[in-house]
Amino acid sequence: MIKDKLQRPLHDLRISVTDKCNFRCQYCMPAEIFGPDFKFLNKNEILSFEEIERVAGIFSELGVKKLRITGGEPLMRKDVAKLIGRLLQIKGIEDIGLTTNGVLLVKYAQDLYNAGLRRLNISLDALNNDIFQKMNGRGVKSEIVLKGIEAALKTGFSIKVNMVVQKGVNDTEIIPMAEHFRKMGVTLRFIEFMDVGNSNGWNWDQVVSKKDIFEMLSKHFTLEPVDPDYFGEVAKRYKYKDSEAEIGFITSVSESFCSTCTRARISADGKFYTCLFAGKGHDLRSLLRNCDDDKQVHTQIADIWQNRKDRYSDERVEGATTSLNKNKIEMSYIGG
Repeated sequence: MIKDKLQRPLHDLRISVTDKCNFRCQYCMPAEIFGPDFKFLNKNEILSFEEIERVAGIFSELGVKKLRITGGEPLMRKDVAKLIGRLLQIKGIEDIGLTTNGVLLVKYAQDLYNAGLRRLNISLDALNNDIFQKMNGRGVKSEIVLKGIEAALKTGFSIKVNMVVQKGVNDTEIIPMAEHFRKMGVTLRFIEFMDVGNSNGWNWDQVVSKKDIFEMLSKHFTLEPVDPDYFGEVAKRYKYKDSEAEIGFITSVSESFCSTCTRARISADGKFYTCLFAGKGHDLRSLLRNCDDDKQVHTQIADIWQNRKDRYSDERVEGATTSLNKNKIEMSYIGG
């Protein structure tokens, strides 16, 4: 196990397999920037499955036990189920999850399950079609995602639904979403609108905090806190008193959790980021393609982590404007 400058171990690795997505959500890939002429990465610029498998194996030697496959929309990468099957064979990897918008799950849920995947995080920001269609920027109805959720549940997946909450955009959907997924017995997680990247127009006025959401929910439901399952668990969890279903809060804005962050990220083009809000990544793609010696790659990755001191969300709360004004990698490259 290795630790960074703030004594945080490296336990989790998030791997983006594509920068492409079939949505244009305003908080991630706004259509006015990621338009029809936007140039996405070509095949040679993204890591091959062999390169992903190799680097995941090296990260496992450094203490990583959990992988998450992200995008863009990861199900737009051809044969991603085959990649998952290969990653599950790596010694030391105990768990793999995948984050998706759910649109392609009806088609691919069984393939993913057959490959050994058991956990899905599915993004859905509203049940109301007018709101959801506007938010996803593609006019996709919520029923399409709900069908994907149903298909995944029938296949046998454990599911968490993620809802990014923006004031004046979809905050009216908090109670309907909670009620819907409580009845289904599915965990719903409320994510505070974050200033990831530079293109989503983030400001404090658009944030609905965990405190505000909890107060809204408490008028309709009785919620009981749930203890974390492990060090570095992101969500603050609660259970409905009359149900086994849970809700969670990801509070990167109002209650930062930098002090327990154990997550590294690899972008679709093979850069290693030590923070979701990082402005610069470390080029693993060139390293992997020019160095056949895994020990050298291992040493360089270890050195990067051991010199890590990122604490962006803490600095945001503290009002460190120098950090807040820096350029940051777009979420579509590193998957949140």
